[in-house]
Amino acid sequence: MRKKISVIGAGKVGATTAQRLAERNYADIVLFDVIEFVAEGEALDLLEAGPIVGYDINVTGVTIKDGAGYEKLANSDLVVMTAGIARKPGMSRDDLILTNQKIVGGWGEQIARYAPNAIVIVVTNPVDAMTQLMWHTTKFPKQRVIGQAGVLDSARLRAFVALEFGVAQKNVQAYVLGAHGDQMVPLPRYTTVAGVPITELLPKEKIDALVKRTRDGGAEIVNLLKTGSAFYAPSAAVAEMVDAILYDKHQVLPGIALLEGEYKISGVCAGVPVKLGAQGIEQVVEWKLNADEQAAMEKSGNAVRELNKVMGI
Repeated sequence: MRKKISVIGAGKVGATTAQRLAERNYADIVLFDVIEFVAEGEALDLLEAGPIVGYDINVTGVTIKDGAGYEKLANSDLVVMTAGIARKPGMSRDDLILTNQKIVGGWGEQIARYAPNAIVIVVTNPVDAMTQLMWHTTKFPKQRVIGQAGVLDSARLRAFVALEFGVAQKNVQAYVLGAHGDQMVPLPRYTTVAGVPITELLPKEKIDALVKRTRDGGAEIVNLLKTGSAFYAPSAAVAEMVDAILYDKHQVLPGIALLEGEYKISGVCAGVPVKLGAQGIEQVVEWKLNADEQAAMEKSGNAVRELNKVMGI
């Protein structure tokens, strides 16, 4: 029996995520939205692309109206949560929290009701707090609620480093931990070009500039687009995480997980290296951090804790 993936939100991130997952041909896709017929239209377009692209899975759309439609979540193996208001120029991720709390919390209740065995990947911003909210609302085991941020942030850093050195992006490895946004924790010591740390290849001011551009990566795109935010790279990041889960890869990727003492952080969700497989998070991988990196991680965790207080969880 084919797997089933439900994608919540048929905006640009959700629809592009559905496209990337459909083209993998490993699961039926159900796309949800509250705007009437948007999900149905996106799904039909994706379905009609199948004969050309070569996938043969079912793609359906569901409008949530008057409390009906949530039942289509039933039997989902994996749920991707993208719904929420988008960030506008000058708006921080934290500004989104109270509105998106209502959206994510409401969906969390429905996921728990109709898809109690699903693994959930949260994309909605501010994603660290929304991941915590999803875990809090669903009451799922912590292994089955994961936030997507570090894969995206690490990809941005990899892209900028590759541009700096004029090398293929696959020659660059990088890891960004901590909270998504201003409190992210890039790790230059673990960022390498053909296996050599960039700390041995670049002066500190150049590394600082690359880190800053990574930290501001989402805002840079928002300011350029004026009326939207990033969706190509975020959807690609989700797809890599879904691949790791559905193919049971046991792949180490940066993801948002509930921490219970790892990295000296307890009770909050934060970005850390996690091993992903068929059961979700199989392990939080602990790397040895220096004093500055550890301090940044703890500051990041405290920032998420403050957002949790705003939400009252």
